[in-house]
Amino acid sequence: MKIAFWLLAAGALAAQERGPVQLSMKRAVEIATSAEGNTNIQLAGEELKQAQARSAEARAALLPDLDGAFRYENLTSYLGAYGIRVEVPIPGFRFPTFVGPFTVMDARFSGTQNVFDFSSIRRLQASHLGVTAAKSDIDATEEQVAGRVARAYLAAIRAVADVETAEANVALSEAVMKQAENQKAAGTGTGIEITRARVQLSNDRQGLLVARNNRRRSDLELLRAMNLRLETELELTDKLSYVAVDAVTLEKAKDLAMQQRPDYHAQQERESNARLSASATRMERLPSLSAFGDYGSIGNALTSAVPTRTYGISLKVPIFDGGRRDARRAESDSQYRSEQVRTKDLKEQVELDVRLALDDLRSAEDEVTVAREGLALSENELAQARRRFEAGVAINLEVTDAQTRLERARENQTAALYNHNLARIELAQAMGMVRQAIQ
Repeated sequence: MKIAFWLLAAGALAAQERGPVQLSMKRAVEIATSAEGNTNIQLAGEELKQAQARSAEARAALLPDLDGAFRYENLTSYLGAYGIRVEVPIPGFRFPTFVGPFTVMDARFSGTQNVFDFSSIRRLQASHLGVTAAKSDIDATEEQVAGRVARAYLAAIRAVADVETAEANVALSEAVMKQAENQKAAGTGTGIEITRARVQLSNDRQGLLVARNNRRRSDLELLRAMNLRLETELELTDKLSYVAVDAVTLEKAKDLAMQQRPDYHAQQERESNARLSASATRMERLPSLSAFGDYGSIGNALTSAVPTRTYGISLKVPIFDGGRRDARRAESDSQYRSEQVRTKDLKEQVELDVRLALDDLRSAEDEVTVAREGLALSENELAQARRRFEAGVAINLEVTDAQTRLERARENQTAALYNHNLARIELAQAMGMVRQAIQ
């Protein structure tokens, strides 16, 4: 995936020399969801690294803590400052109150090990769920990015279709104007009919300019969604077309969504993480047992150093800390309840997404059927109007009206196809299957 991204990025840099980059929707999604693709993917990857670091930190509380130290001191001391005064009953001798200078050298290894600390164990378990949730967040982010790129690609191929429709409208207007000019030259037409045809041609040319500008805008938005250089020229290989969708019931779609949606899985894991964190806070009231020890040599020189050691166990029993543990427990319990609320809300949102997507898909399928019928009728109407105008039994206004309805029918068909494909993407995203649906 990384190699594919850099190959396309390198190709984008030489786009002016080699021409436009050919791009399908599947390819666009693959590039955007690569590790170096969309910015949100990169941020989700960093979140996973942070979760793994927190897990390692939680694990460290249950592992031995070893230290090595070397100390060398040369010091003097006034014993009288510590109240040390020794009276010796020997005439002429007085015990010194100022000692030194003397040297102390100490080389030592020390370590501690938690034996029983249920709070730390719970925190480690919570951190493991945090890592799992971060991985699910990456999947959820990839799914969201895939949906965004798919919509951007769909908008881009709709813009291409709009340009093609606008070009067809211009060509039709030119043909109608040519026909009006021929009718006037033959003595069966009038100047107003030529003027009317020119007005229609001017309007269609204006529409073509707008369509081309929208196409450039949609290409830029697609490049931004893919995190590619904006000067890259694209040639989209997919076309706006009708793709039938297998029928699916509401219950089946809801079940698939609950099984496949990575954002729902991530939220469930965050709820479990909050539950274990709350449990860890409550367990801070329990006693904890740890072992400690050190070993080293101490003396006033290396040759005279004497080995010494210390070892033992420590039992810590919490009694009173000013209410800090109670405050942390109340906070963690509230965080757990908040995650429960979020999980319930997301579950309801998943069901809403599925219902809306299914309704949109059914409506879009009906739109496609009606748009096809309207386009066929409009083409037939225009053909008849042009024949009547050419035969001299109708004026050019009838042709212009039929032409306007044909242009509207073409736009309706483009909009219907776009809405159907968009509904397909929305349904796939509602069920957490955008990347599979684009394969």
